[in-house]
Order: sequence, then C-alpha cells, then structure tokens
Amino acid sequence: MASTFSNLGLNLQGTGDNAGTWGAITNVNLQEIDNAIAGVITITVTGNTTLAFTTNSTSTTYTDEAGRNKTIILSGALSATTVTITVPNIEKDYVIINNSGGTATISSGGSTTVSIGTGSKNYLIVDPSTTSVIAATPAASPGGTTNAVQYNNAGVLAGSTNLTFNGTTFAMQTATALNFTATTVSIVNANVVSNGVLKIYNTANTQYTGLQVLAAAATTVTFTLPSSDGTSGQVLQTNGSAVLSFATPTAGLTWNSTVNSTTFTAVVNTGYFVNTSTAGFTVTLPASPTIGQEVAFIDYNATFDTNNLTVARNGKNIQGLAEDLTVSIERAAFSLVYTDTTQGWLLRNK
Repeated sequence: MASTFSNLGLNLQGTGDNAGTWGAITNVNLQEIDNAIAGVITITVTGNTTLAFTTNSTSTTYTDEAGRNKTIILSGALSATTVTITVPNIEKDYVIINNSGGTATISSGGSTTVSIGTGSKNYLIVDPSTTSVIAATPAASPGGTTNAVQYNNAGVLAGSTNLTFNGTTFAMQTATALNFTATTVSIVNANVVSNGVLKIYNTANTQYTGLQVLAAAATTVTFTLPSSDGTSGQVLQTNGSAVLSFATPTAGLTWNSTVNSTTFTAVVNTGYFVNTSTAGFTVTLPASPTIGQEVAFIDYNATFDTNNLTVARNGKNIQGLAEDLTVSIERAAFSLVYTDTTQGWLLRNK
C-alpha cells in the first residue's frame, strides 16, 4: 500500500513500504513534528512572502521549512509599509512576532486575515475549511494614536485622544465625570483632594486654599457658579436654590442732611429726619426696591401724634398689605426693609 500524508505533511508509510529507508523517513517525521510544536525561525522580510511548506515529501533528509515552525519571528526594515505573509492553509497554530518595521498581514490565502503591527505579537489559528486566519488572543498592538492611554474595549486594547499621557503631562478632554472611590486621593505637587478637603495649591506648590463641607451637612448641594465675572466690589449671593450670582452688597444707611417738612420721595438706603410741626404730609417709598434695601424715618419735632406722617407704598405692599402706612406715635423712629412682592416693605424696628 502506497504512503499517505497527514495534515502536517508527515509521511504515513504503508505496510511493507520503504524497505531500507523506513527508519530515515520516520526520523524525518519526528523532526517535523518537533518543528511544528516547538520550532522557532527568523525570517527577514523585504516584501510579500509565502512561507515554505511541503505536504507530501518522501525525502529521507530533514529540511527546516518556515511554514512548519511553531514560532515565526519577522525581521527587517520595512519602514512602516504593509506586507502579506502567507502561511500554509492547514490545521495549525502559530506564534507570530513582528519585528519587521512594518505591518504584517497574516493570510492563508482567504479574505479573513490578521494584521500585526511592528513591535507586536499574536497567537494565530488557521482554519483551512474557510481559508481563514484567526487571532486566538487579543492583538497585543495598542489602539489609538500617539500618547493615547490604553484601555480594554470589549477584549481589545484601545486608545482615546481624550485621555493622553506624554511622559510628563496627563490630560483629560471632554470628561463628563471624574469619580474616585478611594478614601484619599493625592496628587503630588498639584491639586489635592484629601479627607474631604479640596486643596488648590499655589504655583510654588507650598501653600494651598482648601474647600471643605462640614461633617454635619444634612443634605447634598451642588452650587452653580456665575457664567461670568462681576464688577469691582460685588459679592456672591444665592437665590435660595444653590444658584450663585454676583450682586452689589447692601450699603449701610446714609442720613439725609436736610430736615424734611414737605412731601418727598425717599431713596433706598437713606434715613430721613421728618418735621410735621406745621402739617402732616406724605413720604413716597422708592418705586423699584430690591431685597435688603432700606429706608428710615425719625420724628424730628415730636409731632407725629398731632400731625401724622403718611408713608405711601408706591405700588409695593407694606407689612404684607396693599395699604399706605400712617404713623401717629410721638418721637417714632423706624425703618422699613424691602423683602419681595408678597410681603413688600417690613418694619425692621418701631
């Protein structure tokens, strides 16, 4: 019976075949098996290359064929070009180490191939039924571009330009959230979050300004900062819903130097000495007050009881009522502070 050949091209000798050479052919078979499971070969690549492999040799002399080796090292100086390395279309696995300087596309003659970048390696399996080369492990070559930090993306290394490190600067762009679960996160010689304190260091990294939330805080609050800077002398104020804005602080009362004895319109944050000794009259409150603004009045001549002072509300409530205020108490001294459209002006003192 004539010899047949295995998937690896081993000579399967028939009974009574190869008298006198049976042992030599068997030794060749054993060497080819050893080569297929443990062989290492280095190939200098200059272009597209088909790896040698004989499927039906009856030679009694062993020849090391590149396509039979377990591990194939590609060397060369391809200068970032791409070449195709064609392996035998047989049931076999390979370890490919690409040091060729270019990208190696590993093919068994079909459309399903595996690309290995220079400086990278991969473990491959050939499926002859579909003429396909399949990566048995994720490609070791990184994804992304220069300086992109690598991360696992569905079992494959990937890189994003939104997360980069060039050896000196770590940068994040377009991040919507930065979450830490550690109790303490410290960044040496930079900004630090430590034990509930956000520390912002000076440019010399010697002193810092810290922000901290009291341990007794009962609720979680997110403050919304203004979208632009205020003017000189303004302060931050809240609207009661954690939205901050710049506002001009309420100044202390400035007292009018004139003793007023006739009708007039008051100005916010101003105090007035009022004389009704001749006759009672009306003082009109400011038309467009804002919260915290104030006006004050003093009975200059102790005559409010006989000649009343009328405080006209000018469209705003007084003490929560849509009514003017009549003052008839001798030596009355009082101030009104504006709150809102519901309560209007409220008596601060009487």
